[in-house]
Amino acid sequence: MRHTESHAMNHMSGKSVTQTVAATLQDMIRTGELKPDEKIPSQRILSDRLQVSRASLREALLTLETLGLVRTYPARGTFVTGAQDAGGPQPWRFDGQVRIGDVFQTRALVETELCRLAAPHVTPAIADQLERATAAFEDAWTAGDLIAHVEADLRFHGLIVETCPNPMLRDFYRSVRDLMTESQRVPIPNTAVARMQASISEHRAILDALRAGDGDRAAQAMRAHIRNTAACVGVALA
Repeated sequence: MRHTESHAMNHMSGKSVTQTVAATLQDMIRTGELKPDEKIPSQRILSDRLQVSRASLREALLTLETLGLVRTYPARGTFVTGAQDAGGPQPWRFDGQVRIGDVFQTRALVETELCRLAAPHVTPAIADQLERATAAFEDAWTAGDLIAHVEADLRFHGLIVETCPNPMLRDFYRSVRDLMTESQRVPIPNTAVARMQASISEHRAILDALRAGDGDRAAQAMRAHIRNTAACVGVALA
């Protein structure tokens, strides 16, 4: 890892280099520095310009592709999403390893139980953190900041995981965190405004149940949230 990248990682208030690079590239797209349908500079040029490793840059580009902001074409390169991509399916980076439907089914089982077990252990301080994550989730969507929006979503779900008192369940979730995280990003391009408003309400329903220490209600709210999110990518859960 470059010294500059290592230095940056130590001063980013918990944000990884990949998150920071993804946010920087998103800003370049949002400001028009990188325009729709425009080919972005090569990874060599971008990594030198942003002073990050190519590995971090590649991961950031994969994140942006999942969020529908860029699209990579074999032998052509990576382009900012534009008219040529309208209506195209979003890539699932783990294709060939595990089906996205299986990930959502696992989330419905595991996160529901994590939520149920966490409820009695949600202190006022934890509830306040969940409230801040929910507010950030909503504010970032309103602002069109998809990177911050997903980061807030990950914080919300991650706080619940870490509050669960069962260490084996926590360790299992961590062992498949990359898959879980990607499944939270992939529905974003297919999420209509009405669905996002519903998702925000679902987060608040989960939070209300957790704040009340009601494990059964929290579990039901989490399962409904995951089922409705899965539907955005064509996955039907019972």
